[in-house]
Amino acid sequence: MTELDQKGVLPMDCEVEQWSVLRLLQQRSRAARLEQCLRSDDWLEVMHREYLASFVRGGGAAVKVVVPMTEGCRPAILTGLASLAEEEGFVFASVDAASTKVHLIDKVFEKVAAQVPWRELASSYMRHLLARNGLKLPEQGNDFNLAWLAAQNEQEESLLRLEVTKWLTRDLVRASGMCQEFRFAMVRMCMGTIDPNEQPSQDVIEEWLRGELRLISALKSALIFQKIGRHNARHILLSLMRWIRIAGKNGLILTIDISRYMVDRRPKVPNGSLYYSRPATLEAYEVLRQLIDGTDDMEGCLMAVVATSEFLVDGRRGLESYDALNSRVRDEVYDRNLPNPLSSLVRISGEPERLGCVDREGSL
Repeated sequence: MTELDQKGVLPMDCEVEQWSVLRLLQQRSRAARLEQCLRSDDWLEVMHREYLASFVRGGGAAVKVVVPMTEGCRPAILTGLASLAEEEGFVFASVDAASTKVHLIDKVFEKVAAQVPWRELASSYMRHLLARNGLKLPEQGNDFNLAWLAAQNEQEESLLRLEVTKWLTRDLVRASGMCQEFRFAMVRMCMGTIDPNEQPSQDVIEEWLRGELRLISALKSALIFQKIGRHNARHILLSLMRWIRIAGKNGLILTIDISRYMVDRRPKVPNGSLYYSRPATLEAYEVLRQLIDGTDDMEGCLMAVVATSEFLVDGRRGLESYDALNSRVRDEVYDRNLPNPLSSLVRISGEPERLGCVDREGSL
């Protein structure tokens, strides 16, 4: 037993010794967790069964941090999630920090917007809206316009346009869960599917969503008066998640690859891709922290943040460099022998043998 000094506290050398022991235990614990890996197909199977087929399909949302321990696992994760999206009726989007500044949420949304089938979603929504209000539609396809609808339903085209505008106002403009600019934009996208006069507006709306619009005055008639920036991009991203489900899809699968943030030195020969400073890396972690904290506001979304093994061990740029994110995804409670495929942070291995993660009956 260590003797106390006259003031009743441990001597300095004892405190240093205890601190060293604590650090050693933490390092051993971290090393043990690094060895607990899942196979990519096992993890994808769990995501499919426990999330996409039920929880996310029903409107839930989750953010997962996925760390491939070998570079060969990364393509399997990305292609696997893309395949699941197509199979289960989700919209899939992928963002890579090598080409997109993830620490700027507006750039993340612009990259996502470039991959969303906006016109397909608008056509699907309009078909359901018109059918719900009793209009005759072609049995297959969405190749119809306002003149065709007026002729088939024995109505005046001008009056039918007013009716459709009223239905859109009732269902979209007054809808909850989407910000005002996004609702107005989707009204124009939807009208453009049946009204040739509105089709130029579709092009302008898509440019606005992708961050390519030069003059915001082009959208004044749509009652949109500001571009998408860091101040409103997260709200518009949440609106997109809501819109995807309203338009008939089951949700959004979004992958964000932050591997490039782990690279601390630029190559001597420029390769045209992006590299980041440490402050930019910490800003990216703050964006991820906000997305995790905003999970309750998301609807029908599975977000997978993909990193490299350096993310777990690099003290300057890795997870431990930003406590706000570390406290949200680290393994506070874990099994010594088996990895948990449902945890917020999972490690993926390319080893051919099964690592005891899940069996085919679905038990952990």
